Amino acid sequence: MINKQSLWFLTLLTLVLVLGVYYVTMPNELLKSKAILESVNSEIEVNVEESDKLVSLRVERDEKLETTMKELQNVLTSTTTTAEEKNSAFEELKLLNLTKGKEEELENKLLDVYKIKSFIEINGDQIKVTVNSKEHNSTLANNIMRSIQEEYNKKMYIIVKFES
Repeated sequence: MINKQSLWFLTLLTLVLVLGVYYVTMPNELLKSKAILESVNSEIEVNVEESDKLVSLRVERDEKLETTMKELQNVLTSTTTTAEEKNSAFEELKLLNLTKGKEEELENKLLDVYKIKSFIEINGDQIKVTVNSKEHNSTLANNIMRSIQEEYNKKMYIIVKFES
């Protein structure tokens, strides 16, 4: 019987062998031809839908949220934690999920109402809004703050920042 390590070694060796045979039997014109590389480079189109800043902010938030959620889930599944610690971890996990849902809801609202892409970060009673817009309009910022405040019963501290 073949074990897993031997099977993996055999698979990788076969793959290397097939790629080697393919490379050796490939015509020399294909290896030397720059026309193919130029045609491939000319056909590639890059369309950026969102600013890189918004994407990086989302990725950073998601990574931070994921690590926090993993820590809380470890507390929940641990056998050495007390019931109070598990309850507080569960409540914090629930709050994180609600906050993330509210952030996405507000981002979608701004996209629907003002037709602008945005990134929203909620931290307690502070809301940071990063808007992907070329024009820095104070009227637009004021309208964004009002439409976000409509979603809450208590006073929120809302910051609007424009990114171009």
